[in-house]
This record gives sequence, C-alpha cells and structure tokens, in this order.
Amino acid sequence: MNYNYLLYFSVLAQTEHYTTAAARLGISQPALSSAIHNLENSLGGVKLFEKVGRNIRLTDEGRFYQETVDEAIQKLHGASLLLRDSRTQAPVVIRMGVVSGTLDGLLAREIVKYSRSNKRIRFHLTESSSENLMDLVRQEKLDMAVVDSSDRDRSLHFRKLYQRDFFVALPATHPLADRSFIDPQEVVSESQVVFNYNVGKSFKEWTTGAPADEAVVCTVDTSRAALDLVSAGIGIAFIPNECVEKRQGIAYVPLKNWHQALYMCILYDKWLEPPVWDFIENVVKAFRKKGG
Repeated sequence: MNYNYLLYFSVLAQTEHYTTAAARLGISQPALSSAIHNLENSLGGVKLFEKVGRNIRLTDEGRFYQETVDEAIQKLHGASLLLRDSRTQAPVVIRMGVVSGTLDGLLAREIVKYSRSNKRIRFHLTESSSENLMDLVRQEKLDMAVVDSSDRDRSLHFRKLYQRDFFVALPATHPLADRSFIDPQEVVSESQVVFNYNVGKSFKEWTTGAPADEAVVCTVDTSRAALDLVSAGIGIAFIPNECVEKRQGIAYVPLKNWHQALYMCILYDKWLEPPVWDFIENVVKAFRKKGG
C-alpha cells in the first residue's frame, strides 16, 4: 500500500474538496485525483468519494476507511517521533586512536571535560603506532587519531597539535646520568628499549651512527614497560615528556634539539557526527591556545 495515497486520502477526507486538499498537500489537483483513483483500484474498485454537484463527499465505505487510515497515520507519526527522539538521545561513541604518551595532560583533560558536558558521549580509545592508527582511520574503524608522523596519502588530513620534547631514560648509574642534556649521536648505538615503533623510526632517521634497528634489544607496548626494563638495566629508552615518571634507579636527561610534532589525523571528506566533529575542534583549539 502506498503511504502517500493514504495521506492524500486522509487530507481529502477532511476537506472534501480537491482544490483545498491539493493546496494543503502541495501537489497538483490532477495528481491528487490520480492518487485517489489508484487507491480505489487497489481496494478492488471501492468508491471512497461521491460527487454532490461540484463538490464531493465521503461514501459510507469512505467514512469507515477514514477512521482506519487516520488511526494508522497517527501511529506511524508517533513511531517516527519516538525513533527520532531515541536517535537524539542515543550514546555517541567517539573512536579515537592515540600514540603512547599523548593521553597524559591536556588531551586527557579535554576528554574528561567533553564527556562530562555531554552525557551521550562515550570514548573508545586505541593505543598503537602511528602507522597502525592511520590504517585504522583509512578503514573507518577510528574516527580520528593523534599520531606522531604525517603521511603523504591524500585520503588523510592532518592538523598539527603540538611538539613534544624527548628525554633519554637511563639507569641512574649510567655515565651520562648527570648530564644536563645528551646529543642523540652519543647514545644511538646503545641497547634500546622501544615502546613505540615511530619513535625508533624517527630516531634512526634523525641521527647518524649505528642504525637504531641494530640497537633495539626489546620492543614493548607501553612506556611503563619500557621504564621497567630500563630500571632493570637492560638498556636505555627514548621517552616523550608526557611519559616521564619518577622511578627509583632511573635518570632522565633531555635530548638536545630533538622534538616531535603530533597531529590530529582524520579521513579526508568523511562525514562525522556533529558531537564527534565538535570534540575534534575542541582539542585542536585547546592545543593552539596552549601554544602548541
């Protein structure tokens, strides 16, 4: 059954006037006449209206049908309102990826502030390397990701958030533990614990000497695991400032002139729900206000 035919019939039954009903419906009078004719044919040729001079009026069958149709239209309208209202109240899950260390500080505060201001918001966070996070964004498994490298792939859009500094985490007994800073070339050949592939990759690209890959003795998932191993004496680790934490037996020495930019990465031209897009804008504005 054509819903429009039922709606047209309902309005015509209320007005019993083709011109008035057509104007209310925003259609032409011939289109309304054709719709009513098709409806009557679909009902087996039952006449819903009869002519009275130049006007029309409902037949007995038409009055019976009007009650059923009006009731059905009201139920459909009510169901539509319920679906619309439930949609506006349904939780919105923000699927966000982050590289190690970025949840500390400002980004964590923005997540907390946004979730408290909007009870519909739920966050699903994934921590991984930039390469993996960018792939997840491309596959639309993540809405956004905070990554520590950009990509020439034009399907992705990058907005710079801030630059973070790096420290060398090394045993407190290490000969360089008392230095005010360390040049990367001084430690590039030492045994390294890597907790984020991109950090190791960047370090290899930005320094000279022995390739970083040959110096990596262990790869772990988190900075805390890396610090546990440094504390045990396995080697050193390059730690962003967000991951520095007080540990007995570990010294942190700044790396000289070594910084790393972080970016908000989204899929280019992908439609995002307004709450998700608002969160991205809030994060970018917060970091720019801070001076990142």
